[in-house]
Amino acid sequence: MLTTNPFDDDKLKEECGVFGVWGADGASSIAALGLHALQHRGQEAAGIVSHDGLSFHAHRAMGHVAGNFDQDEVIRKLSGHAAIGHVRYSTTGETALRNVQPLYAELSTGGFAVAHNGNLSNALTLRDKLIQRGSIFQSTSDTEVIIHLVATSTKPTAVDRLTEALKKVEGAYSLVCLLDDGLVACRDPLGVRPLVMGKYNDATVFASESVALDVIGARYIRDVEPGELIIVNNDGMRSFHPFEKAKARPCIFEHVYFSRPDSMVEGTSVYQTRKAIGAELAREAPVEADLVVPVPDSGVPAAIGYSQESGIPFELGIIRSHYVGRTFIQPTQDIRHLGVKLKHNANSALVEGKSIVLVDDSVVRGTTSLRLVQMMRDAGAREVHMRIASPPTRYSCFYGVNTPDRAKLLAAQMGIEGMADYIKADSLAFISLDGLYRALGDKRDAAAPQRCDACFSGDYPTTLTDRNRDKEHPEQLRLVSND
Repeated sequence: MLTTNPFDDDKLKEECGVFGVWGADGASSIAALGLHALQHRGQEAAGIVSHDGLSFHAHRAMGHVAGNFDQDEVIRKLSGHAAIGHVRYSTTGETALRNVQPLYAELSTGGFAVAHNGNLSNALTLRDKLIQRGSIFQSTSDTEVIIHLVATSTKPTAVDRLTEALKKVEGAYSLVCLLDDGLVACRDPLGVRPLVMGKYNDATVFASESVALDVIGARYIRDVEPGELIIVNNDGMRSFHPFEKAKARPCIFEHVYFSRPDSMVEGTSVYQTRKAIGAELAREAPVEADLVVPVPDSGVPAAIGYSQESGIPFELGIIRSHYVGRTFIQPTQDIRHLGVKLKHNANSALVEGKSIVLVDDSVVRGTTSLRLVQMMRDAGAREVHMRIASPPTRYSCFYGVNTPDRAKLLAAQMGIEGMADYIKADSLAFISLDGLYRALGDKRDAAAPQRCDACFSGDYPTTLTDRNRDKEHPEQLRLVSND
């Protein structure tokens, strides 16, 4: 099975999405709707665990939320007033049902289910220590390390045990956990991955993005703060800050690509931010052209901003089909290349004879850009100028994003001119890192960055214990991070 769209293989994959609800009749139905809204964050698998006051109920499946959780018999089995859910795209490791979240275990303190967005950068090291102490792992997911750390803690309550466990991990995590007597939501001290809180009538809701609140008709309350742990149960809601305080470093790429444009991230409209990025890109990298053409869908807001700032007309020079399944059998290489047009096709009548500015969100391996430029030339474009709404991606991400090894990142191997030659564009330009910060309303401080921009700058905000181990022992097991 091969992807119908080879472009998909050359994108930074969304991490994962988490959703939790406490205190609502039919909580699993609400969770399923919330996961629909977060489907863009992970298309590989989905799962829901619910609690009815006595028992936990779980359903996990490969594939999309639709089809797996739109069936009445599935939702009926997931009874209860509380539920957590997860959509997954694994960043490393195998694709298997045993890695699909939420993960669940029976502990001495009762049932414990967890859904995780992020990546623990010392999970392999912790896993080895736990195995030496007798732990038996059922998955290759870094999230299971959290369960074992909770299980082996000697603290008196499940929340205390979770807090102690999280003090031992490094990296990025936004979690929703379901216990016998409550729902816990927490975010790592750097706040790398997003998590928001809302109210649905009298119920409390947590989600990776605000759009999931919109879809279920919930009211946004606030972001979960970096390093905050919130527990919701029948006694109400309590908030703690149990971790050593750190300077927040939320992921900058949420604004560029990962989050849906109709979400609010850190109180800011993603759509408006992407337009501002496009406008900044137009100021930094102007070019004479006839049309501004977005790469749909992620390049659209930035292209609008570029068009409005430059005065060059915005047009849909590439048309995307939204009715193509993710995979199908492709018997030959020639047919595989033809598969590109199933999802993206040039609007030849529009671009023929024109000089165009092609706006995309990123360049990873460069294969996407190469095919896009060739598509425009085959459609008769006179000139093709690529403009990218993020800085060059020169470094791998270790915080829950499926980034190729650095050796496969085009910007890590050559300069801008070499990249332009490689993709066969008439010109190529990226927004600067300073420009990206300006578009976000910040002034970049290289000495004390306000965000995690490691994929652009190489400035990783945490220790990368497992990465350093991998350099010495590349044959070791690779854990699935949770995305």
